[in-house]
Amino acid sequence: MWGPPLILLLAIWAVCLIDHVSSDKAGDWILPPKLRLERALPTKGIGLEHLRSRDRARHAGRSLLQSSAVEVVNFPLWGAANPFAVGLYYTRVQLGNPSKEFYVQIDTGSDILWVACNPCNGCPTSSGLNIQLEYFNPETSFASSQIRCSDDRCTSGLQNGETLCSTSSSSNSPCSYSFQYGDGSGTSGYYVSDTMYFEAVMGNQQTVNSSATIMFGCSNSQTGDLTKADRAVDGIFGFGQHQLSVISQLSSIGVTPRVFSHCLKGSDNGGGILVLGEIIEPGIVYTPLVPSQSHYNLHLESIAVNGKTLSISPSVFEVSNTHGTIIDSGTTLAYLAEQAYDPFVNAIIAWLSPSVRSVPFKGNECFITTGSIDESFPSVSLNFKGGASMPLKPEDYLLQQGYVDDSTIWCIGWQKNHGLGITILGDIILKDKIFVYDIANQRMGWTNYDCSQSVNVSVSSGKNQYLNTGQLDVNVSSRIGFDKLLWLSVVLVLHLLTSGWKRHDNIFKRSLNSEVSWSKSTVGTIYDQKKAHGQKECQLPPPLQQFVYYTLDIWKLQDDIFEFDHGSFLSHLKPTFLSV
Repeated sequence: MWGPPLILLLAIWAVCLIDHVSSDKAGDWILPPKLRLERALPTKGIGLEHLRSRDRARHAGRSLLQSSAVEVVNFPLWGAANPFAVGLYYTRVQLGNPSKEFYVQIDTGSDILWVACNPCNGCPTSSGLNIQLEYFNPETSFASSQIRCSDDRCTSGLQNGETLCSTSSSSNSPCSYSFQYGDGSGTSGYYVSDTMYFEAVMGNQQTVNSSATIMFGCSNSQTGDLTKADRAVDGIFGFGQHQLSVISQLSSIGVTPRVFSHCLKGSDNGGGILVLGEIIEPGIVYTPLVPSQSHYNLHLESIAVNGKTLSISPSVFEVSNTHGTIIDSGTTLAYLAEQAYDPFVNAIIAWLSPSVRSVPFKGNECFITTGSIDESFPSVSLNFKGGASMPLKPEDYLLQQGYVDDSTIWCIGWQKNHGLGITILGDIILKDKIFVYDIANQRMGWTNYDCSQSVNVSVSSGKNQYLNTGQLDVNVSSRIGFDKLLWLSVVLVLHLLTSGWKRHDNIFKRSLNSEVSWSKSTVGTIYDQKKAHGQKECQLPPPLQQFVYYTLDIWKLQDDIFEFDHGSFLSHLKPTFLSV
């Protein structure tokens, strides 16, 4: 069976050949003796307005460069909460032009997206996650530019400590950064502006390629756990709410809503759902975010074990610079404020069934049981402002540590935050739940959920429309695209063999009347055979131009332009379908 790219190329070759044989006006035309594909990079002589006009024409009718927002962006998700398996969740982003893929940890406890750049001091070269590590090189991306201290974006990040520019630096100095994370690891580098590619999911269950220019970090130094190869990734994807986070950048230019959601699978094979959009589920409860905070702080009011509220002073959970409760997907475990930890552990022990034995194990509070943990250990609930309760099962606060004969060793997975009043809720709690970070309305919602199932995502603010992301069948999309291409190519070639160009407009309109939304005025020439070596110009007719663009859209191609020795042609037919 011939592949779709070959069918398309043969169809176009046949069209131009027939045009040469049958035309009585255009003159003779011959195929170039040799076709050598080369990437055609934009030259500095091309004006920005020309490029913008071309992009508007390219995306006309799809609203990608218009004022209306692309409603939902879906990211693939890997990883697991179990620290003995993976201990983190990560996704894939495409950056640069030409684009490269980078695997980055999702982190709601920080703001900046950064990836390792070349050269990099301390950056790992291999990963125990079975992924290929990459380095971003601004020099090889013709869309890349370095952010300077004079840039308004750099200036805005100074007050939050997200950007660095020394007082002695000139306005033309690079805008840099240096971050230290809670585990003692750190990274430093400089900011660049470049293209980010993603697939947007529309209300009709279709996906379209989209892109936006964003500012992100180019890391040239890493320390601490970031240097270790066992769980190494290419960088960190910060989902914070400050101005320089990707979610804030995209929402500010109307590409996405200012809300994102995730559902982290708790099983060891992990994965889950990550969308820039609002997951809709009837059981979701909401609590307000604490305003003017650097993290996603919530008003935790009390903790209950088996329905009984613990005797913990409300002042322990008050929000201040040194107290409060934070939701952080970049933290594997959970950390209770020091004054809340002992009452919590004591309550768990008091409710244990008689079949459970308490044993010390590697300095942790651990237990041995032969029964089900749901029957042997109590339930827990975290109660937040506004009456929003987060019910937790034993597996949300316990970690399996091993076996003794036929018994299982379980240990308390929540840690004491020694000397601190901060409570951090990490992946051990966030797993197997839908979480909605509604930044626009300054609230957070959650509900228990099987994250291997599909979810409904709001595709338009204020409208009762939902998207079932879990049921997108990428294989079906590929097959439909191939079937359309096959019969359309046959119709095109057979028609032209019998009747030439005279009725091509009508035959295309009849064949594609219900399948293609035409916009002839915005479609430029696809195949432009330049007048070289005395050859005449061969230009595809408008219907075939539409057909080629439609075919390229089927495979969700990036707008990459390649060049022949004697002309130009969009020829990079690499499918990039959405993973869900």
